[in-house]
Amino acid sequence: MQKQKTIAREASFSGIGLHTGNLTTITFKAAPPNSGVTFCRVDLPNRPRVKADIDHVVDVSRGTTIGLNGVKVHTVEHVLAAIAGMGIDNLDIEVDANETPVGDGSALPFMQTLRRAGVVEQEAERRFIKIEEPVYYKNDDVTLSVLPSDDLRMTMTIAYAHKAVGTQYASYTITPEVFEKEIAPARTFCFLREVKMLQEQGLIQGGSLENAIVIGDESILNDELRYPDEPVRHKILDLLGDMYLLGRPVTGHVIGVKSGHAMHVNFSKQIKRRLLNGNGHARVKRGRENEVVRSAALDVNAIMKVLPHRFPFLLVDRILSFEPFKHVVGIKNVTVNEPFFQGHWPNLPVMPGVLIIEVMAQVSSVLIFGGNGSHPKKLAFFLGIDRAKFRRTVVPGDQLVVESEMRQVRRNACRVRAVAKIGGAVAAEADMMFGLMDAPSEEEGLAAEQIPGCGI
Repeated sequence: MQKQKTIAREASFSGIGLHTGNLTTITFKAAPPNSGVTFCRVDLPNRPRVKADIDHVVDVSRGTTIGLNGVKVHTVEHVLAAIAGMGIDNLDIEVDANETPVGDGSALPFMQTLRRAGVVEQEAERRFIKIEEPVYYKNDDVTLSVLPSDDLRMTMTIAYAHKAVGTQYASYTITPEVFEKEIAPARTFCFLREVKMLQEQGLIQGGSLENAIVIGDESILNDELRYPDEPVRHKILDLLGDMYLLGRPVTGHVIGVKSGHAMHVNFSKQIKRRLLNGNGHARVKRGRENEVVRSAALDVNAIMKVLPHRFPFLLVDRILSFEPFKHVVGIKNVTVNEPFFQGHWPNLPVMPGVLIIEVMAQVSSVLIFGGNGSHPKKLAFFLGIDRAKFRRTVVPGDQLVVESEMRQVRRNACRVRAVAKIGGAVAAEADMMFGLMDAPSEEEGLAAEQIPGCGI
């Protein structure tokens, strides 16, 4: 059982605000169990308080601003990222102006300040938002999703038409150690061509090369980067901070493509609206009123017990739900590190259609194998594919969600209908016919001439 955490003593950090340019001091103070994170404007009469809550977001113009009854605190995402990354649950945060200090443009100053204060456990049990069903958000070419996982993992892909940035991908399981080493030092960034426009909008009044990465027309203007892929790491930092406005840490695999603050907030609201219940567990209501259906899931270890495939041809990351010989749902996360991208259109990575079909077939196989983690009693081999259609390209950062339904089954053959979706939109679909034969024991082999069709 994990315990909630706060800090042992108060600690402060001072600097200018990134957007307002105002000089401000932020002071972290311990808070009681189950109180969460609350900002307090000590520069205003009656010291009004604004709880860090996704429903209190009032602006997402190049940063996340929370407010209540006209009282605002600007640019809270880096502070919240430090709190989330260090595993802190309860804090009172005093600010003596309307924006948190920018520091060096990362979460590092806040993490160091909190470390000086000392992190201590409290008596109450830590409460999580545990993801048990996927949640998806899509807006044009921006996609965000969260999948069941035993840890908090964050995966991000960014793509800019600029040779100094280009396409970047990063994925980390978030722990205090990983956050400190890989995420916290990553600084915010902007393009030089945007600076004048943003200043005319009253933004980045406190911005400089000391607290941001500035990308010029040809190259990055800063002397050096802290990481070769610092921009995508900072996007993970922003997403971590914005999602902490849910009020509790998330247990799930969060995947983002080309996201920003507005999308982070909308995505978090969708999680809260669809999944969060009073016990802090993410669940989906289906069927009768208040009936909750929990899907059985197979992780990759269980999948390898029922599918014979191995790297680089195991193309199923997780089975979300299944009912043997009836229906199954599985996922494949497509990353730029897939081995086939090295030779298949390497300058314009697109997943081969034949491998999309292979993903659909492997997910469908769980219908036959039963998915109980035991050695399969049947093997499936392709006999035919009908009505196959490809509706959209599949690229790095996409997540294929495959739904397969058994349409017909006989002793030695079956037919399924499989559909692969990305963010709810159909990417591919097909009817697939499989020949079935008894599987050899784990000790026995299978001669090639015994295979009735084409192996999946």
